[in-house]
Amino acid sequence: MPDDVTPATPTPALALRGLWRRFGPKIAVAGIDLTVPAGSFYGLVGPNGAGKTTTISMSTGLLQPDAGQVLVHGRDLWADPVAVKRTLGVLPDGVKLFDRLTGEQLITYAGLLHGLDRDTVAGRSRELLTAFDLVDDARTLVVDYSAGMTKKVALACALVHAPNLLVLDEPFEAVDPVSAANIRDILASYVRGGGTVVVSSHVMDLVQRMCDHVAVVARGQVLAAGPVEQVRGDGSLEDRFVELVGGRVAAEGFAWLRTSSD
Repeated sequence: MPDDVTPATPTPALALRGLWRRFGPKIAVAGIDLTVPAGSFYGLVGPNGAGKTTTISMSTGLLQPDAGQVLVHGRDLWADPVAVKRTLGVLPDGVKLFDRLTGEQLITYAGLLHGLDRDTVAGRSRELLTAFDLVDDARTLVVDYSAGMTKKVALACALVHAPNLLVLDEPFEAVDPVSAANIRDILASYVRGGGTVVVSSHVMDLVQRMCDHVAVVARGQVLAAGPVEQVRGDGSLEDRFVELVGGRVAAEGFAWLRTSSD
């Protein structure tokens, strides 16, 4: 490459530019800017009510922003939502599924909606059911699944069409430790294969071990973002999170909670 030629900057997997969203008088997201590098495992952390779910919903075409832009691999999501959504795999918070289908039927339905042929869907469904330890419950109605099983089959539906970008809101909530470890392995393999994962979680240790980038969100704004090692500094990610977000309350009082030998 000639000395005077500057290498092109890789196109981010996801770029949020000035996102705003208001619900009545409440501002849920206040001008968020965020860049998710392609091929990264990106964590999104923040306290309850920080605006994470609203941001994820706007980033995946589930909720239209009041202002701002969402670029998925350089393509404007809200300018061409149908085409861009085909490249996304999404696990929303509190996902509502067609729970009168069996697990196998639900994954098949998701694959067919994305335009896959039946043979391809059948093969991928078998692999996903095995990976998520749902083979024995493949023909059980989803309405009869536990919360953890429901989360796993919803994640399988998000993966079946092999998206370029996977956006997951609390994917480990209600999932047992063994299943969580399997999910982490699946997601790590997906990233090694060139995919990009954005995951929101309240578990700081999990994000610190699993992700290579992280953003701390509070009051609808990004307080810090970048490689995990850079954001956490010399301490743990949890310590840095508490420092940025604040709100720590000393546990004083509560004399009535103390046990007594009397």
